[in-house]
Amino acid sequence: MGHFYFVRHGQTIWNVENKICGATDIALTQEGHEQAIATGEAILKQVIHIDEILYSPLVRAADTARHISEITGVPARPEPRLKEQNFGKYESTPRDGAEFRLAKEDFICRYDGGESMLQMAQRIYNLLDDIREESDRKTYLLVAHNGIARFVESYFHDMTNAEFAVFGVKNCEIRKYVFP
Repeated sequence: MGHFYFVRHGQTIWNVENKICGATDIALTQEGHEQAIATGEAILKQVIHIDEILYSPLVRAADTARHISEITGVPARPEPRLKEQNFGKYESTPRDGAEFRLAKEDFICRYDGGESMLQMAQRIYNLLDDIREESDRKTYLLVAHNGIARFVESYFHDMTNAEFAVFGVKNCEIRKYVFP
């Protein structure tokens, strides 16, 4: 059975400040760099086989992937479909803001100046379909964002809207997904 791995980028200053990063290009903190290095070391220690790293072009994910690639020797390349959702006017606002929480319940409408949940689901599901077709020959590590993690999880597991809204992974957490 084919599989792949997913890692959320390391910590950013906006993660620390509880702000929505979205498509805004926010750099890693020093701790975020250290988390990424530790993730590369954990992959080596656990002898996790990865053929290629695909990463979001946003700097926080790109730097995380670079650290992992340098430590593991696994080649890495950007994958534009892994870019975090554009949350429009909500970027840089509190992640737990009442207006944003309400807006997240509407999957069809675009965030003002942003991207709808359905648009995001289409690009992530299409990417996962492509990876699935190659999964018998190649194992990928996807390095991306918490918003992407929600869609990856929903590809494999039924989720209510409420479960989807609160699902998340920790910075630099390694998750394995197995195709049925």
